[in-house]
Amino acid sequence: MECKARPAAIAQDAIPIASEAFAFSILPHGRKPANVDPGGGRYREMRFMLRKGLVILRPGDGDEAEWSDWIAAHAGQVFKLRGADRGAALHAMGNEAEACREPLNITSRSPGELRLISNFAHTPFVLDGMTYAGIEGFWQGLKFPDEADRQRLAGLYGSAARDAGYYAPRSEELHYGGKRVLIGTWDHWQLMKRACIAKFAQHDGARAALHATGKRPLVHHVKPDSRTIPGVIMAQIWMAIRARL
Repeated sequence: MECKARPAAIAQDAIPIASEAFAFSILPHGRKPANVDPGGGRYREMRFMLRKGLVILRPGDGDEAEWSDWIAAHAGQVFKLRGADRGAALHAMGNEAEACREPLNITSRSPGELRLISNFAHTPFVLDGMTYAGIEGFWQGLKFPDEADRQRLAGLYGSAARDAGYYAPRSEELHYGGKRVLIGTWDHWQLMKRACIAKFAQHDGARAALHATGKRPLVHHVKPDSRTIPGVIMAQIWMAIRARL
């Protein structure tokens, strides 16, 4: 994983402060401590205590204001420790969610712009000559064999499109583009992928929201899970499209 910020150099002094505390110095990247290079300039002395799985830092006398500013600027960030016997460096890896690659659950209730990634979002696009108000209208419309019904659902999105799909005749297959497609199969999922590709290519807001998720894993956890396109398949489609942005 690449660091997202330049590290501060940390040099350990030899003077113990307490049985489990030692003085150490933090310098800007590329600077050397004065006890190594007398011409290296002023550096900060701080204190740290070592515990199992924990390093406790305290500012030196007179450095409280600068310390507070640094803490505020790095709040919520994850650091990676690199070092050897004579010194160490803490490298900023970015905020915790990004650095730890915490999964993002994409649903119609996702916060902010993330909702635009969801199939329920109002994200108009054109596919095969038909204009759709959103992905849900496309997906539910596939259930209807009559073209007039598909056109009607094409104008719907969100829960309205989902609810309209409840009135479709039950079937284990559908026809699209002159081809017979079994419901819930790879071919069926490829229709969803084509629609999503069109959506993210044509809708700037949805594309920006998807791109903003970076490299974090996407999931689609809803209850109950879809019988025709499970959440894991939907998430894979989004991430595959994101990789091409």
